[in-house]
Amino acid sequence: MNKKVMTEMLQSAGIVVNGTNPWDIRIHDDRWYARVWKEKSLGLGESYMDGWWDCERLDEMFCLLLRSGLEEKVRGDLRYMVHFLPGMLFNLQSKMRSRIVAKHHYDLGNDLFFSFLDSCKQYSCGFFQATDDLDLAQKKKLKLIARKLHLAPGDHVLDIGCGWGGLARFAAEKHGCAVTAVNISQQQLQHARKDCQKLPVNFQDCDYRTIQGRYDKIVSIGMFEHVGRKNYRTFMRVVHDRLKDDGVFLLHTIGGNTSRFGCDPWVTKYIFPNGMLPSITQIAKAVERLFVIEDLHNLGPHYDKTLMAWNANFQQAWPQLRAKYDERFRRMWEYYLLSCAGAFRARNIQVWQILMTKHGTGTPRPCCRREVTH
Repeated sequence: MNKKVMTEMLQSAGIVVNGTNPWDIRIHDDRWYARVWKEKSLGLGESYMDGWWDCERLDEMFCLLLRSGLEEKVRGDLRYMVHFLPGMLFNLQSKMRSRIVAKHHYDLGNDLFFSFLDSCKQYSCGFFQATDDLDLAQKKKLKLIARKLHLAPGDHVLDIGCGWGGLARFAAEKHGCAVTAVNISQQQLQHARKDCQKLPVNFQDCDYRTIQGRYDKIVSIGMFEHVGRKNYRTFMRVVHDRLKDDGVFLLHTIGGNTSRFGCDPWVTKYIFPNGMLPSITQIAKAVERLFVIEDLHNLGPHYDKTLMAWNANFQQAWPQLRAKYDERFRRMWEYYLLSCAGAFRARNIQVWQILMTKHGTGTPRPCCRREVTH
């Protein structure tokens, strides 16, 4: 029964079981049907990791799957919803729990991340304006952020969730800024400090809730996804208190089309523990009476290209990585990168750059998207 129903559901999305199209899936173990029927997205991802099925173009398969709306049809299942209950009831991103994702994901090993990232070590969406080259797209992204913030010599910049220090280095080296960069990943901080040791960059190992000082410009790239809905307002209050009255804040975050209480169960278990994608509604509510939203720039299609480039680099580097990581890990990472690419292509998730100034200060409007991209 499960096999018949699931085959028909996939066909309605344009995906044929054991078909010939590159987005069709090939089943190697018939237990797959019962496992996915019972465990939904978690079972789909784990069975791929276990080699129970394959697909030549996972990115295209996920794009078709998400565009068809099949995900929404199964979302009401109580067995599926139970995965989101902790995020609804508890603060999974408390200060005590905040370092879980750093240890689980960002501290996996710099060798892994550097095998597929660009020369600036940007683990976030590139800006593929008039280019297909990942390295150039990431440099264009850094320049875009610098123009939106109007970085200038003498600015003191706060970088919340600084990664491997690429933006901090860019702001200090190219724009003469002093930078305070905070992070909780030990491996990222170790590399960043070494890479920027001759620049006016101060790296701090601290939770965003304990940041001190006042800054001319504040930027946060790819970190807000780890804040959690119970802490959105707290995060924005911290930024508001740390930003000078005439300052500018740029938030760069992946987001969802609807307000939810948790992330995909497979992503939560294997990639980003306790992750949560905010909606525009949730962000807007969090900044109310704190900030004026000056500009909202959707870079979603650029993240599709970024993820495809990362996967191509990862596959090319795999012969050097396989001594440390096993085949199940390779399939997990491949599934992560390509499923996310498909989700962005289907417009199921987005990535936004939101430019803000402090509410009630009369701060002049900064340069927004149209001024800096034309």
